[in-house]
Amino acid sequence: MKTSVRERIPGLVLLFGTMIFSILPLLSMLTAALQPQGTVPLGLSWPANPQWHNFLDAWRVAEVTPLLVSSIILVAGVVPVAALFAAMAGYALGQLKIPGGTVVFLLLLLGLTLPKEATIVPLYYQLREMNLLNTRLGLILVLIGTFMPFAVFWMRAHFLSMPKELTEAADLDGAGPWQAFRHIQIPLAVPALASLCLLLFLWTWNTFLQAIVLIDDPSKRTMAGALQNFVGQYSTDVVLLNAGSLLIMAPTVVVFLLFQRHFVKAMIAGAVKG
Repeated sequence: MKTSVRERIPGLVLLFGTMIFSILPLLSMLTAALQPQGTVPLGLSWPANPQWHNFLDAWRVAEVTPLLVSSIILVAGVVPVAALFAAMAGYALGQLKIPGGTVVFLLLLLGLTLPKEATIVPLYYQLREMNLLNTRLGLILVLIGTFMPFAVFWMRAHFLSMPKELTEAADLDGAGPWQAFRHIQIPLAVPALASLCLLLFLWTWNTFLQAIVLIDDPSKRTMAGALQNFVGQYSTDVVLLNAGSLLIMAPTVVVFLLFQRHFVKAMIAGAVKG
């Protein structure tokens, strides 16, 4: 059914308002980052002489290069493993109907309700007993476990929306659950997996609390985890603070813009099937 222009106006107004609400903070940070160092930016105004070198200074002062490498290592360790485990668990809970699956799913939902602040102290002592404290491997394991409840919930919802006839046809052709998972279910789950990987990347890159508590060496933390040191040392220089914050945010914005179509595709597919 075709909608009229009058019916679309409220949606367009809401969309425009949301866009302004999202862009204004970034624009304010950009204009503040281009002001002369040592000044206190007031309001939203483009400087007459933009100081683009502030970004280079913030990169050097905050020692972003080792943090960038560390963040990439953490992302490479968390995202593929978490996505694989979530896909297998979601397939088992959504398609295979394994014994005790309902109990497992309820426990995962319980994990979604636990705040990070409530688990950080037990995780600290557990990693210390495992000799994984102050290591990237320990942080990777913590992040995988932290993200797993939502990741499994996400993939289970996808596999529940898949027609049962696909599994039945695979059984008739002699394909077991593993073959059906690899050759039938996974290719159809690409949009859901791509959107999940995008979320896992954003969450891993922006990890702050776990990186601060579980790793003492700043060079082994994420870029977001080192923001506390940057703020504590240069809290009076608002210009460098904004420049450093934009540097930390830039990779996540770029990745989201590149892969947002997969996220939207998964959302639309879930809405239609739901």
